[in-house]
Amino acid sequence: MIIDITRFEKTEKSTIGLLQIDGKLEAFTLEDPVREEKIPEVTAIPKGTYEVKLREEGGMIRRYQRKFGEIEHPGMLWLQEVPGFEWVYLHIGNNPKNTDGCILVASIYDVRQPDIIGASTVAYRKVYKQILQAIELNEGVFINVYEI
Repeated sequence: MIIDITRFEKTEKSTIGLLQIDGKLEAFTLEDPVREEKIPEVTAIPKGTYEVKLREEGGMIRRYQRKFGEIEHPGMLWLQEVPGFEWVYLHIGNNPKNTDGCILVASIYDVRQPDIIGASTVAYRKVYKQILQAIELNEGVFINVYEI
């Protein structure tokens, strides 16, 4: 499975993108601002290609299992080998305060509110289900992060 994130809008507070799975638009994304120098938990990951695996331990996984159920949510979608970063996930959130260096997904983006995305849980369920299935089938899941 190939996931493409194309960053198209940058502000001082966030970076907005489009998330496509195998060429089909599935969600908007919100990340921290892109910076030349990394600042922990407030800088977007570098553009590049990253494998996605499940992380089945840690505090965040327990919160998500309570929210979605253990069977529906066996682990966090974890980007591998991101230079200068650790524990980068795709997850729920609506504004830059929710990112902590991760990638948020959502169904709604309004250009009049450039640092906010909406209906995050709806988008996350949809994207998570597809990615989880590919991981469970050992298809190999990779995210390409681009900037235009």
